[in-house]
Amino acid sequence: MFNLILFGPPGSGKGTQSERLIARYGLKHLSTGDILRSEIANQTPLGLAAKSIMDKGQLVPDEVVIEMINSALENNPQAKGFLFDGFPRTTAQAEALDKLLNQKGTQIAVVLALQVGKEELVSRLLNRGKTSGRSDDTNESVIRSRIEEYEKKTAVVAEYYSKFNKVVNIKGEGTIDEIFDSLTAEIDSRKG
Repeated sequence: MFNLILFGPPGSGKGTQSERLIARYGLKHLSTGDILRSEIANQTPLGLAAKSIMDKGQLVPDEVVIEMINSALENNPQAKGFLFDGFPRTTAQAEALDKLLNQKGTQIAVVLALQVGKEELVSRLLNRGKTSGRSDDTNESVIRSRIEEYEKKTAVVAEYYSKFNKVVNIKGEGTIDEIFDSLTAEIDSRKG
């Protein structure tokens, strides 16, 4: 099983590259946001618990998110591996994820971090805002604070995985194909 984490600030092309990597390697996409919405929509016990927490304006606790990921892993025994997107966001979540994967006899193979300059990100998001219908993509100061928030939060996770020599920075500027080729070269070198 080959598991990877794809990092990238808003506008880095993470969504586009995730889709291509999933298709290429037969990975299961694990987006905690998607899992959460699905659990809530299906009214699972975990989903109902998460909804009541979110309805109070609070963040869903790590234990609940990890339990949802555990459930997703167990429900996909045929998966060749998982691509984690938007998780982990804290050192505690990274440690909990490693522990869970270890119990299942697997681990994170690599953390791929898309690197894109701040001005390029702002430009991409403002352009996306013209067609996406997302209000958070139309306001430059909101965009800049989202990028700063991302940098603050994920820096600690990258630091954690760097201790295990698993973080690889990938240039996220260039054509979609060039970036994809850089990502796949890194994955292929580790898949063995």
